[in-house]
Amino acid sequence: MSDNFQTKLHSAVISGWWTLLVAAVILLIQWILYLLVVPAQPHWVLTLWGPGANWEQVRSIWFWFLAGFKITLLALAFLLLWLTLWARQMRKSSATL
Repeated sequence: MSDNFQTKLHSAVISGWWTLLVAAVILLIQWILYLLVVPAQPHWVLTLWGPGANWEQVRSIWFWFLAGFKITLLALAFLLLWLTLWARQMRKSSATL
């Protein structure tokens, strides 16, 4: 394979892992906010969600958003793991040539 392709793949893998790390930090902040806001049930949160919103809707939507975000991060992690292993295998095979 081309050394240029290997370099680009390696750079993409590194960028992907950093993106996953930042997304995991955002998920952690969202989870902490969920733990702080939902039990307290401040009125301003319902005001931000709009007229007709209730706490059952807020809890449900927030929970499913976090669950979907976790599934997306898991899929990204598997993809990045596969790309990392592929890039490593390409590096090993080009070193033996």
